[in-house]
Amino acid sequence: MKAIKAISLLLCLTLIGAGFIAVSKPKKLKFVVPKGWPKPLYDFKSNPLTQEGFELGRKLFYDERLSKDSTISCASCHQQFAAFTTYDHNLSHGFNNSLTTRNAPSLQNLAWQGDFMADGGINHLDLQPLAPMTAPNEMGESIESIIIKLKRDSSYRTMFKAAFGDGTINTQRITKALSQFMLMLVSSNSKYDKVMRGEDSFNLPQRLGYEIFQKKCNSCHTGPMFTDYSFRNNGIPLDKVLNDYGRMKITHDKNDSLKFRVPSLRNVAVTAPYGHDGRFFSLSNVMEHYRNKMTVGPTTDTLFKNRLPLSNFEIGQLTAFLYTLTDTSFLNNPLFAPLGYYTTPSFMHNH
Repeated sequence: MKAIKAISLLLCLTLIGAGFIAVSKPKKLKFVVPKGWPKPLYDFKSNPLTQEGFELGRKLFYDERLSKDSTISCASCHQQFAAFTTYDHNLSHGFNNSLTTRNAPSLQNLAWQGDFMADGGINHLDLQPLAPMTAPNEMGESIESIIIKLKRDSSYRTMFKAAFGDGTINTQRITKALSQFMLMLVSSNSKYDKVMRGEDSFNLPQRLGYEIFQKKCNSCHTGPMFTDYSFRNNGIPLDKVLNDYGRMKITHDKNDSLKFRVPSLRNVAVTAPYGHDGRFFSLSNVMEHYRNKMTVGPTTDTLFKNRLPLSNFEIGQLTAFLYTLTDTSFLNNPLFAPLGYYTTPSFMHNH
């Protein structure tokens, strides 16, 4: 019997080598850089995008088994309709009814981002998912337990094999698959983008708002990402309960006290609440902060030494412009939706 199995295996390998049996290879996905955008920072050569890798990452993103009690997924705190942030919650809810200490950031255009978290404490997208998975106040699980859970699921074994060539399930493959899904979360089709491409035009309030934005906001919220990815103290006073000093936690430099990453304003109309701790529940709250309520301290950005003068008229026009940054095709794309809504259009294939 052993001899027969050995001969069968040898024959199979011979046929594969001769090209009589086709070995299925993952289908490449084409990552499209929008016209006029800079080159992405992510190294795609280290993690080539494939349809199978994307689908595996998508399944993992929505799988609650990645948490300790199988009730929380990545998508629990990053909801598509809210540009993959937590809608209407200042702080996300984690394992065992605990609360996180920061407002969940939106997940979009991550291929252009060099480091992650509000304090920049993680320097690679492939590493980022490990933090929420293992944080006791987020998903609260160990990587070892996650791997055991996935290995018990035959569908995962099949999907890992399809994506990576064999059924091995390990930390690196889990995070690379998640990266493949998140890298495809590109938001570049808002009204603003259509205007820039010459396909649409602003109405008067939007145009006036854009002019005001360029004068008063563009220094930090630079297009096309609408962030310069820097860390700044914008005058938000310390929350003495959370006691979060931001970037200083990473650098241990007192000059970085209360500095947090400048958030992207893409899809800002749907990502409330705002601020690193979600203390602002509306855009009007944010505007009022900048013009009247900022706390100017030793590390407050010099741009705000006199706060940010804004009239009621300017606030109205700015708000009209900010609404043009909403990308409904991104928020409703079935590619990024939970299981059951997913289809694979032909444009994803790199022929």
